[in-house]
Amino acid sequence: MSEREFKPLRVAVMTVSDTRTTHDDRSGALLIERLEAAGHSLAARAIVRDEVELIRAQLSTWIEDPGVQVVLATGGTGLTARDVTPEALAPLVTKPIPGFGELFRWLSYAEIGTSTIQSRADAALCEQTLVFVLPGSPGACRTAWDQILAQQLDTRHRPCNFPELLF
Repeated sequence: MSEREFKPLRVAVMTVSDTRTTHDDRSGALLIERLEAAGHSLAARAIVRDEVELIRAQLSTWIEDPGVQVVLATGGTGLTARDVTPEALAPLVTKPIPGFGELFRWLSYAEIGTSTIQSRADAALCEQTLVFVLPGSPGACRTAWDQILAQQLDTRHRPCNFPELLF
């Protein structure tokens, strides 16, 4: 059996924050560095304030854009009043991917212990776009990319991977 061919994906990165800029957005920068090193391309980048309507508008724009196959959103997944990224995503979901959040929290437990219970990391297929909602810390983004997304966004990964849903 022949090995599968790598197919680069077009990935948008959204940082949800009231205070970060492109100059100090370490989480977004880490995700961009990792996705490009893996052979994928950055389709778009945005920093969006912690407001449901603004987050949902940006997600909707990218979900409708055929030039974006994957969205990595970082920030707004905690339990404070300003953490609203999962709520912004919810009405856009075609098929939830609950295993992503479950696996992320399981992996995160080894790093931060029971504090992982406050993470609402999530993922979903939204029409034909994969959306991953990650906590806002660089450590959490590193865990998500290195231990889940690097493999699951690679068409060569077996027995299954997320790009199979897109091609």
